[in-house]
Amino acid sequence: MKICFWGNNGGALNGNPSGGGELQIALLAKALVSLGHNVVFVDYNVSEDFVSKDGIIVRSITGYNDGIKILRTFRRLKLIYLMLLNQQADIYYCRIRDFRHILAYQASRKVKAKFILALASDLDVTSFRTRLKYYYFADIGGLWWFFNGLLSEIVYSFLLRKSDLILAQHEGQKSILLMKRIKSKILYNLIDLSEIPVVNNPSHLEFCYVGSLDKRKGFADFYNLVTESESSSFKIIGTPRDKTGEIFYEKIKMLNNVKLFGRLSHSDTLYQISNSKALISTSPMEGFPNIFIEAWACGIPVLSLFFDPGDIIQKEELGVVGSGDIKVLLKAMKSVNPTPEFAVKAQNYVTMNHILNDFKLTEIDNLLNDLINGNKSGTRESGKQNLSD
Repeated sequence: MKICFWGNNGGALNGNPSGGGELQIALLAKALVSLGHNVVFVDYNVSEDFVSKDGIIVRSITGYNDGIKILRTFRRLKLIYLMLLNQQADIYYCRIRDFRHILAYQASRKVKAKFILALASDLDVTSFRTRLKYYYFADIGGLWWFFNGLLSEIVYSFLLRKSDLILAQHEGQKSILLMKRIKSKILYNLIDLSEIPVVNNPSHLEFCYVGSLDKRKGFADFYNLVTESESSSFKIIGTPRDKTGEIFYEKIKMLNNVKLFGRLSHSDTLYQISNSKALISTSPMEGFPNIFIEAWACGIPVLSLFFDPGDIIQKEELGVVGSGDIKVLLKAMKSVNPTPEFAVKAQNYVTMNHILNDFKLTEIDNLLNDLINGNKSGTRESGKQNLSD
């Protein structure tokens, strides 16, 4: 079976993902290769074709950067579409919000292939008003931001109803889609445990924040949390990404109970998480954060001010959710303790649901085989759906 991905993912395939979505795409691609499938990436950001160390074929797009910058946009769209079409894949897979996914969809229809749309955030399925608040108004950009945002609203509404398979990240997303009478299947985010460090006698003294320092991730709320807990120590891994981040970064670096690490490699980040008391998240809207899974794999609880993917934190007792109340997190910080018993529970959850083992590989393979054999899951439905679908 040939599966085609597209986008700026060459770095992720070489172990340097630019974000959580790119990491998940790379992990899935590597899993598919290990199953014996032919995996190809169409990447507009590489200058020449290459094959990754895992055997993934990466195709460059000749002439993508030619021409005058403002005038070449439509030509670029045509080049992406033609390269996708030339792959003659059995399945086209898209993830991370982008209106250009419609090119992969059109290519799939032209060659009579299947099309998968994988959700990368709850924002992909929530109301337009929610996206305005937590996505568009939280990170206002330039002309491309406006153009991509406007067209994405149209394209995603279409793809959610026309895709052959919608992949949700957790039960909450699946329930939202079900209310829209759209079928989906859940494929939990993946993790490669070989990257989790073994730390003898870890130091559980500091609370850890990992991610972009910006408005979208709730960095202002994190600053408020720090200033109201002077007796606690914190470490921050990440750099400012917008004006909000820059403002509060300048403020927080003046505090004596905070260590700033800047941007670290993935392995160094995991080491710092392993040596933490808990991971703190102040982001109001996510999908299924990789960093949550990585914290649990390290045996560390998650204290989340707002977000709980599919109510997993509460159901599995993997930390505390503040439901927007900072006082709840402040109280939890006084009692949280990453005991060996908690580590076993958290790591068992990761093993059962997220680790790339033989069971997970079989689940992925069956998912694709069912799709090829004609079990369509992205269309409108007339009745209720079993959550195990």
